[in-house]
This record gives sequence, C-alpha cells and structure tokens, in this order.
Amino acid sequence: MYWGGDAEETQVIPPVPADPGPHPGAPGRYPDRGRPPAPGRHAGPGRPSAPDRSADPAADRPREAGRPGGPLFRDEQPEPAPPGVTETVVLRAIADDVPSTPGHGVPPHPGAPVHPAPPQSHRAAGQPPFVPSSHPGQETPVAAQPAPQPEPRKQRGGRNLQAAIGVGVGLGAVIVASLFVVKALFLFVVMAAVAVGSWELTTRLAERKQIKAPLVPLVVGGVAMVACGYWAGVQWAAASLALTGLAVMVWRMAQPPENYLRDITAGVFTAFYVPFLATFVAMMLAADDGPQRIVLFLIVTICSDTGAYAVGYKFGRTKLAPTISPGKTREGLAGGIGLSMLAGALLMQLIIDGGSWWQGLILGGCAAVTATLGDLGESMIKRDLGIKDMGTLLPGHGGIMDRLDSLLPTAPVVWLLLAAFVGS
Repeated sequence: MYWGGDAEETQVIPPVPADPGPHPGAPGRYPDRGRPPAPGRHAGPGRPSAPDRSADPAADRPREAGRPGGPLFRDEQPEPAPPGVTETVVLRAIADDVPSTPGHGVPPHPGAPVHPAPPQSHRAAGQPPFVPSSHPGQETPVAAQPAPQPEPRKQRGGRNLQAAIGVGVGLGAVIVASLFVVKALFLFVVMAAVAVGSWELTTRLAERKQIKAPLVPLVVGGVAMVACGYWAGVQWAAASLALTGLAVMVWRMAQPPENYLRDITAGVFTAFYVPFLATFVAMMLAADDGPQRIVLFLIVTICSDTGAYAVGYKFGRTKLAPTISPGKTREGLAGGIGLSMLAGALLMQLIIDGGSWWQGLILGGCAAVTATLGDLGESMIKRDLGIKDMGTLLPGHGGIMDRLDSLLPTAPVVWLLLAAFVGS
C-alpha cells in the first residue's frame, strides 16, 4: 500500500511455526515441500503446505534452542517472537537511485507468486510509479526521476571563440602599428616570435620525447638570422643558419654523449623550421614597399585558413588527410584556395607597385597550398608528441607555434614570387 511520497510501509507478519524437523520421505532442507497440504489448511501459490504434525513422528520432538524453522529461514536467525506476539517490519520507500529494471518481479524461489505494480489506471493522479515485489502489499513507490539535461555544446575544435577573436584583433593591431609607424619595429616582433617559438618547440620535445636540443644557441642564432636577412640579404641569413648548426653541435658537447646525434638533429631542425623560414618575412620587409608586401603575405595566408574552415564546416565531406588532421577536407582546401586567390588578385592589383591581378591569382593559390602543407606538418609534429597545442601563451589559439604553422612555410614562397613578379 502507498500513503505518500515519504510514507513508510508496515507489514504484519504472523509468527512462523517451528521447524518440524527432518522428514524421512523428503530429504533436504525443506522437508515439508512436495507433500499435500494438511486438512483444513490452504496451500496458496508459492506457499508451502503446513506439515502434518499428526503423521510426523518428529512433531513432538523439542526444537533446538536458537534455531527457528520454517521455509522462510535458510540460515541461523535470532529467537522467534513468543506465540501470540506479532512482528512488525518497517520498509522504507526506495530512493531515486533504485532503477526500475526488467529484473524486478522475479520470484525469489520457485513457486513464489509475482505481484506486478498496480496499473496506471488504478493509481491516483500525481502518484509515482511502483516497483513490483514478490510479496503482496510491498510494492514500493519510486520517485520520479528528473529529465536528463542536454550537455552544453562545445565550440568546434574545443576553442574559445571569443578569446580567439580578441587575441587575433590584438595581434593584428600590434602588427599594423609596428608596420606603418616605424617599419623596423616589426622586425623586433618577428625576433620575439622566433625566440618564443623556438622555446615552445624545444620545451615540448624535452617534455614528450626527452630530446634536449640546446636552446641558447638556437635563440641567439635565430635572432641573428632574422637581423641578417633584413639588413644583409639571403646569403648572410644562410650563413647564419650554418653557424647556428655548428653552435648547436658544440654546445651539446658539454653533456654526456648519450643521445648526442638525436639532440643535435632536433636542434638543426628547429633552427631551420622556426628562425630560418621567418627570415624571409624580414627580407620581404626590407623592400621599399615592405609593409604592403607583409600585408599581402598575411592576408592571403589568413584567407586560406578562413576559407578552408568556412567551406569545410559547411560543405566538407571528403577527408583530406584523416590520419593527420581529421577536420580538414578536400572541399575546405578548395574553398581556401579560392578565397586566397581572390584576395591575392585584389591586393596585388591595388597595393603592390607594378603588380597585376593574374600574378595575385598565382601567388594566392600557391600560398594556400603551402599554408595547408605547413598546417599538416605541424599537426604531424604534435601527433608524434601526443599534444594538442604547442603552448598556452595565446588564449583561444594555443601557443605562438600554433599561429606560425601556416605562416612559416608560406613566407619563402611569397617572397620568391614577389621577387620574380615585381623585383626585390
């Protein structure tokens, strides 16, 4: 019976008869099973018949102290209540964490009747459902469980979009101010990005692969490469790269020889990947229309990423490189190339002296391809290291290297095409 959501249930259980003792014709623990009910007694479904004490020679045998009998007792139990005294069992309502599974209602032993929960039509309005029980009157109400709340939808790629936009606007303001106020200030921005990027890459290599590339010669040599590219040209930048590799080899000799080849290889790779590729940005800046060339270079690369994201998100179906970057699609690559070519044609015609729109189409298409390859290359590095981002310096973007991944490989291509089309 049910009186309310938090009400208790009370069941009166009559005294249990004493154990009649073993029966010679029915071996086992329940000697009274399998015999016909005694006259005047009713054997209901699942209820064993009362033993025929007149026919049982052990009926008058004294019961063992401390061991009550009967089919309801299977192990040692305390002394039963004296005759004429009823026992009261209080059953509390089942809490919300009791699931209503298909296993409810199964009889605990063969022959026990199953009493299903009252039907919906027999319940009063507003009463919760019942958990079925194998004993009459013990159906227990179950409180209604709240509906599951939908999980909040995450941003694509797990990025904080607002933080990413804010950081991007801030970086753009710094770049524009340094380019068009004092051109040489942008050179220090490039040097700072090179130093931080080299630190991020060598730190991740040491953390994930125990590769200890010397950081000091990499930072010093990287700054020297950028400065030489701006003031002396590509020959001096290449010479700085060679000297940086030699400095890495000598610096590593101060440590034990174990893993020497592995560490200097990582150091030479870092010197080429971060500062040497960034040197071509400094060489674009050194031209008379250097700020305009930098703007062209940055916009066509950003348009490549933006077009690939927008088109891939809306129409992307065919994976470009599922084992490297599952989010990239061929449709997205086509969208990135198209938007980059459009931006290149407009900017080449409008802001580059002696430039033509068809040259911008070629430059934009090549920049989009190299930007995508650079993004995939860094994805390979991060998958090999088992990390998602190279750092946490830029909220919503990751680290400096996560922003330079597409810019670094694009810089030499744009510098070369501009030198071929309009001169250096």
